[in-house]
Amino acid sequence: MRVLVAEDDPTSRVLLATMLKKWGHEPVCAADGLEAWSILEQAGAPRLVLLDWVMPGLDGPKVCRRLRAVETSDPPFVIMLTGRAEKGDIILGLDAGANDYLAKPYDPEELRARLGVACRMLELQRGLLEARDRLEHLAMHDPLTGVLNRRAVLERLEQEISRAARSDGRLFVGMCDLDHFKRINDTLGHQAGDDVLAVFTRRIAGNLRAYDSIGRYGGEEFLVITPATGKPDPRCLFERLRAEVEGSPIETRAGEARISVSIGVAAGSGKGSVADLIEAADRALYLAKSLGRNRVVLAPED
Repeated sequence: MRVLVAEDDPTSRVLLATMLKKWGHEPVCAADGLEAWSILEQAGAPRLVLLDWVMPGLDGPKVCRRLRAVETSDPPFVIMLTGRAEKGDIILGLDAGANDYLAKPYDPEELRARLGVACRMLELQRGLLEARDRLEHLAMHDPLTGVLNRRAVLERLEQEISRAARSDGRLFVGMCDLDHFKRINDTLGHQAGDDVLAVFTRRIAGNLRAYDSIGRYGGEEFLVITPATGKPDPRCLFERLRAEVEGSPIETRAGEARISVSIGVAAGSGKGSVADLIEAADRALYLAKSLGRNRVVLAPED
C-alpha cells in the first residue's frame, strides 16, 4: 500500500521509509506539512498517512483538519506521530481528525501492527463503498436489461428538462414499444422473451450517444431521452434505432425471433413537465401502432 510519510526530520523520514519498504509498502515522502497537503490534494493520493505533529508550514493537526474538511466517502487513515504523550495532546490530535496516535520514540513492531490495523480498516471501508455502489446500481437499473429502471429514467428526464431550461435547449423523448411482444412469449416462452428484451436494449444503447439515456418504462416499453441543440429532426436518430431493431433476427434459447419496434417521439424544452412529455410521446406511440406498427411518429409540437 502507498503510505505518505510526512516528517520534517531527514533521519526519521529515511528510517520510516526504509521500514515501510521492508514491510511491503510504498512510501511517499514529504518534508513538511505544506508538501504533505499538496500530495494529499492530488488524485490517487495515498490512503494511509503517517503524520508528524511538529512540522514547518502546516503542523500535523492542521493537515488533519484540512483533510477532514474535505467531503469524501473514502477518507485516508491518519496515524499521528509525536513526542507529545500527555493525555490532553492525544485528545487534541484525535479531535483534529487523526485515526490513531503513536508516541515517539515508538517501537517498530508496534508501528507495524498499527499499520496492519489501518490497512484492514481501509480495506473494510473500500468494501463497504463497493457494496454501496452495487446497491445504488441495483436500485437504479432494471435487473434484466441493465438499463435505467422506471424511477431512474423519469428522474433523468426531469434532469434533462431542468438542463434545457437553464441552457434554453431542447430534448426529445421516444417511447419505444416492441411490436407483438406477447406473441413471442406465447410461442417461444418467457425466457426467450427475456432474451429478446436484453438484445433489444443492447441494440438501442449501442446506437445512442454518451449523453443520451435509455430506461425501461414498463414491460416491453422503453424511454429514450436525447438532448438537442438548435432544431434538429429527431427522425434521423429514431429511424436509425427502428431500422437497427428490425435489421436482423435475435437468437434466443428457444429459437430465432424477429422483432420490430414502434416509436412515439415528443419534443420538449425546459417549459414542459415530465408528465406532458410522456403523455405526448405515448399519444404518438398509439398513433404509430394504429398506422401499422414498425414506424416512428412525431407528436405535434405546441
